[in-house]
Amino acid sequence: MNQTDNQELLPQNDLLKSILADLRRTVREYTTATTESSCPAVRQLFTELTNSTLRLQGTLYELMKHQGIYTAPAPAPRQLLDSKLQEAEKTQQELRQFTERRTSRWTPHAHPANVEAHRPNVQAPYYI
Repeated sequence: MNQTDNQELLPQNDLLKSILADLRRTVREYTTATTESSCPAVRQLFTELTNSTLRLQGTLYELMKHQGIYTAPAPAPRQLLDSKLQEAEKTQQELRQFTERRTSRWTPHAHPANVEAHRPNVQAPYYI
């Protein structure tokens, strides 16, 4: 038996962190594919893949946290969260108003959207 057969290529902690990073990247890629899909069946497939990958990422994160490999960031102060939420709501309202102003100028010759409306693809990321 070769001496290198018993040696790890990467320590377990580094390997798990690498897998966790790959899962996060995969979720980003699936999310992009979901938002760019015009076919409902393809959109549904990528939504399911995203949710499945999020559950796997969450399970791995909890395992690593339980083993002390990955520590959770400190909780954000409630006041900071509330101010960020207010900023996001203000931006959303401004965008809605902008969109309404722009679409109210459309003539009867404007083209309808070529993609049918879809259900939101946001669900609980994972269950433990």
